[in-house]
Amino acid sequence: MLFVYGTLLDEKNTFGVYLKSNSTFLQKGRFKGRLYDIGQYPGAIADASADTYVYGAILNMHNPFAALKELDAYEGVGKAHPQPNEYIRNILSIEAGDRLLNCWVYLYNWPIDDRLPILNGDYLQYINTQEQ
Repeated sequence: MLFVYGTLLDEKNTFGVYLKSNSTFLQKGRFKGRLYDIGQYPGAIADASADTYVYGAILNMHNPFAALKELDAYEGVGKAHPQPNEYIRNILSIEAGDRLLNCWVYLYNWPIDDRLPILNGDYLQYINTQEQ
């Protein structure tokens, strides 16, 4: 399973389109952490002690190996990309209603000192308010 919280939720994004046709939406979810505006996309930091959440969607990938290979390239994850990678792919426990699901998540891996926090933890809601 994969948890997405940013541009991969956007059906106008090439990789969002890829995910929509190569996975099945299971349900909405969240994890404790902080979300930041990185520019044209968000970055999430997991923090179990945070009093804020990052919100997104849980997807069941039809072919996880192929999908993660495509998404690693999109997110710049792996030895072929500049080090340290901007994102890292980890497994997190995602709150999904009354249960926890272990999902792959792309987490931001660079300093966030000068990044604007997205306080509500919901990237799509945030960009919709920015466009108004």
